[in-house]
Amino acid sequence: MTLFPIYKLLLSFLYIGNAVAWPIISVQSVLKPFAALPDDNGPKYSLPMFDTRSWERVDEIRLARVGYIYGPPLLGNTSFFPTGVLGEAMVARDRVAWFKDVEYVTNNVYLELDKAAAALIKVGGIQSLSSYEILYKDQWASSLPDGVSPGMLTNWTQDLLFSMERLSTNPYVVRRLHPRIGSLPFPVEDGVVQHLAEGRTLADLHQEGRLFYADHSYQAPYPKTPGRWTAACTAYFYIHPGSGDFLPLAIKTNMGKNLTYTPRDDANDWLFAKMAFGMNDLFHSQLYHLANTHDVAEPVHQAALRTMSSRHPVRGYLDRLMYQAYAVRPIGEEFLFNEGGFYDSSFAVPNWAGKKFATDAYWEHAGHFRSTNFYRDFADRGLLDCAYGPPLRSFPFYETVAPMVQAIEDFTRSFVEYSYPKSSLMGSDHELQAWIMEATSEAQVIDFFPAPLFAREDLVSILSHMAFLSGIAHHALNGATVGEALGVLPLHPSSFNQPLPETKGGIESLIPWLHNETEALKQASLLVRFNRPLLDEQKGNLPHMFWETEFLGPAGSDLHAAEGKFRATMLAISEEIRTRQFDEDGLSQGMPFIWRSIDPRKIPYYLCV
Repeated sequence: MTLFPIYKLLLSFLYIGNAVAWPIISVQSVLKPFAALPDDNGPKYSLPMFDTRSWERVDEIRLARVGYIYGPPLLGNTSFFPTGVLGEAMVARDRVAWFKDVEYVTNNVYLELDKAAAALIKVGGIQSLSSYEILYKDQWASSLPDGVSPGMLTNWTQDLLFSMERLSTNPYVVRRLHPRIGSLPFPVEDGVVQHLAEGRTLADLHQEGRLFYADHSYQAPYPKTPGRWTAACTAYFYIHPGSGDFLPLAIKTNMGKNLTYTPRDDANDWLFAKMAFGMNDLFHSQLYHLANTHDVAEPVHQAALRTMSSRHPVRGYLDRLMYQAYAVRPIGEEFLFNEGGFYDSSFAVPNWAGKKFATDAYWEHAGHFRSTNFYRDFADRGLLDCAYGPPLRSFPFYETVAPMVQAIEDFTRSFVEYSYPKSSLMGSDHELQAWIMEATSEAQVIDFFPAPLFAREDLVSILSHMAFLSGIAHHALNGATVGEALGVLPLHPSSFNQPLPETKGGIESLIPWLHNETEALKQASLLVRFNRPLLDEQKGNLPHMFWETEFLGPAGSDLHAAEGKFRATMLAISEEIRTRQFDEDGLSQGMPFIWRSIDPRKIPYYLCV
């Protein structure tokens, strides 16, 4: 047997056997396992120009460039997915960790599914819209221990709940329409708008910067799964001139007879339109999160694997965030978006349509690194610091997440200053500069920072955004929030059971359009699987993002103090979220439901499903 196959075999075992950290092993360390290890008293992490064993780093990176290969994308034509002997071993290791991670939920979800089914049978099945509450109430104690967001099963018919979901559980669809744009997307009768908006017409709301738009019309061309139907809604929202509330104004289906609904229509008609939009929004959130987080973070990290030693502190930071990350796309291909898989069993459009949307969204905007910065994205869409319209009275996503992002940036700034006491050191760090060039060229990260990178604040921005993607943006759309709010029935069905109405005013009951007992149980049991209820005790949640990481340096360093401050800040934010209650007006953050699924103690610090 030749040397190279032995090397491949050993590396595979080394990678698969390590579920948390993955130091790259050089050829020398495979043949002489102790020769390349740092001295017992020496630092694990160092910059390349200060490493006394620089030749080991050269060998390590040389082997990494052979072992980590940019392979074809998965779940759509987006970013590269790793192949090569090291890449495949890394994926295998992450899969083992992922299956272990989901074991608790998997072992409980089927028992709880049977319990929920028995509860529905006991009351005679789904007889009315209120019957869906039985599907959730006390049924998922292990997989979704906090239950559905308070208010989501009691206040779901309220327009304010529907509209404020756009500013909390999925803020990545809506944007403010600039007064200088040309024609509006679709008309609404002036009389209807004037009744809702204290005499303003649609044009008035537009010129005052009060008009917002959400567009799911891209879903119209997708083929539909036989026996299921959906819409492809576009919608207007507006800031009410009197109350200042953010409210829905109109929903256009863009399917069937392409009807436009408003709050002035019959109650069931308007409720149907909100359900249709909720269906489109559920589809959007699950595929957008893939294009905006997994598909962006992975190539940035893959570039680091090929250009930076595992001893580099920046590499250590990135490795920490990317724990388990490379299990998600292949497992998604095998079990979620496979033919006849979980996605096909519930949603109105086939799995390949979801992959197409992920592809389109990635290249159009979601996959752009700098453009999707937390602050810039909201400002670009007129949700934050808008100069041409009144501010949002309440923006729950921003108000909740901004302190978390600030905590990440504060720690990361301390980390960068600790690693580079002088900015001039960045220019001398050839591994750092190689990573920046690789990310843009070979890894093809869209809208990445240009090389060379000399400013410490630019490095802070890159690393902070990676932490935001892995620890916040992902779980704002996925994770606990899907089962607790974003996918709760009956407001958010994954499909309709019959075609859209051809006229308005004829809906006596919405039940014929909605999930029966089997389909409802299927949707609920699928979405609670995204939760990770053991994170707190496993120290796998957001407060522990940098906890006990070796790149913090020796005990007592300033970086350890920065990590302690970060953890304390996140725990304080968590406590504030956990104690949220309804105020005297029955609202929380201006919403008729309490949004607790963004609690730092309930979301992983790493990318997962």
